[in-house]
Amino acid sequence: MTTRAVVRGVGHYLPERVVPNAWFEDKIDTTDEWIRSRSGIENRRFAAEGETTSDLAVNAAKATLASADIDPATLDALIVATSTADFTFPSAATMVQHRIGMTGGFAFDVQAVCAGFVFALAQANALIISGQAKRVMVIGAETFSRIIDFEDRATCVLFGDGAGALILEAEEGGGTVSDRGILSTDLHSDGSHRDILYVDGGVSTQTTGHLRMQGKEVFRHAVEKLADTAHASLGKIGLTGADVDWIVPHQANLRIIKSTAQKMGVGMDRVIVTVQDHGNTSAASIPLALSTGVERGQIKTGQLLVTEAIGGGLAWGSVVLRW
Repeated sequence: MTTRAVVRGVGHYLPERVVPNAWFEDKIDTTDEWIRSRSGIENRRFAAEGETTSDLAVNAAKATLASADIDPATLDALIVATSTADFTFPSAATMVQHRIGMTGGFAFDVQAVCAGFVFALAQANALIISGQAKRVMVIGAETFSRIIDFEDRATCVLFGDGAGALILEAEEGGGTVSDRGILSTDLHSDGSHRDILYVDGGVSTQTTGHLRMQGKEVFRHAVEKLADTAHASLGKIGLTGADVDWIVPHQANLRIIKSTAQKMGVGMDRVIVTVQDHGNTSAASIPLALSTGVERGQIKTGQLLVTEAIGGGLAWGSVVLRW
């Protein structure tokens, strides 16, 4: 028998404010058509004044607990993937832990930018298969609207705010690829590419800073590295793209999503796409897409999924799981 980290529930939360592409047209030199053609984005959500990343995470956590009918006091660990936490410390995760009524266990943040949720899933899986936890909530939550430079035409139209979460629980499997739960993970980073995607501020510089990106370079690295990591995580368990029911990618850009799927030999009819409605929500994008895919009736129990993401660092990786 093999211990697997099996999904027990999923949920998400989006801020109320919907920001369509047209909102940008009288602020910068852009059009709805230009944004759609280059990114696939039509709308995104912005957090309200005073609404924080931990607020979004709490709402996503509560939605997930309700969907799974799970008492928060039974959670052993809680991980929040975010680059836009409310404070330098304490962690967003400990704040969420308290606010949802999780009275025991432990909580911590993971910071790997857009790859954060994949990294957090891998950490949750390690906690479960090592016996350190039996039930773990993993949340991706971001308020990227707080670090956007609204004078930067190339980046300000791409990002949005939101949160998604899932609960993983230890379950005994047969040790085969037919088991439910996380089957393999693949993580990477390379700090030599720091300058192509970063925020030009931080605690030690006593500034908040804004997001900066070299779009063409990010696109090139994303398509290559996302396909490679997906192939690697599938290869570890003797599977290929042909075995996949759904790719659930980081929702950064529709052109990246299409190019990656093509390199994997997977048709777009087997890719969960939400970027048109949410924009790039960084670490929140994969759990948002998972929750949306379940709501739509696309993702069903027993199906094989691949999630993959790349973010600043550069940091990238993938997870293969059976729903």
